[in-house]
Amino acid sequence: NWATIYKKYGVDSAGFELLEQSKERVFMYKKANVSTRYSPASTFKIFLSLVALHTGVAPNEDMIIKWDGVKRKEKWDKDMNLREAFTSSSEPYYKELAKRIGQPELQKWLDSTRYGNKKIGPVLEKCWTDGSLQITPDEQVGFMKKLYFDELPFDKRSQRLVRSMMLRETQPKYKMYYKTGTEVPATGYNLWLVGFVEDSMNHPYFFANHIYWPDTTADFAVIDSVRVNSTKDIFKEMGVIK
Repeated sequence: NWATIYKKYGVDSAGFELLEQSKERVFMYKKANVSTRYSPASTFKIFLSLVALHTGVAPNEDMIIKWDGVKRKEKWDKDMNLREAFTSSSEPYYKELAKRIGQPELQKWLDSTRYGNKKIGPVLEKCWTDGSLQITPDEQVGFMKKLYFDELPFDKRSQRLVRSMMLRETQPKYKMYYKTGTEVPATGYNLWLVGFVEDSMNHPYFFANHIYWPDTTADFAVIDSVRVNSTKDIFKEMGVIK
């Protein structure tokens, strides 16, 4: 059934993992893809936010980093706080945040959380997009589960704040928390959607959706919606979203 969902959106290569916590069941689409490591792209901003809040580099989600005056994207070209930067996935904000955290501190937390392959690479502020740091969809799901239950080696306040920043949709019968990620290598888009859904009984379902889209000339607004819509279709097929 999930193959049919992806085919509807023109996706030929994808990997999806869903962990149903209440019944301790795991569902996978394309196990080989779910077990392959990819650059986390902007999903790594979940991790960066946790480190910044826990260490005090960001005292709270209201910490403002001033715009450097370089025009990139309209939604990024302004002073903004951590919550706004997370929602807009601001690269300038998080690159500066990574610099303030510093490589030794960031490496310590990568090691302690066992995040992906734990490799920062030659340039700290590019590690989540240059292929140095990599993580599997299966590892993303495990990370989401630990974040949800305050089981990461960060204080509970930091984990609670980051969870609140991930809330993207509230409906009468479910809530959907997620972060997108996009890497654009020469061969095509690597698209992420990772997070969790709470059903009407507040039961959590943890997920990671990774899609490879080979056409770099496609309208990004269209392919950006594919990762969200395919994820929601899977949850509808599971009966979680109605």
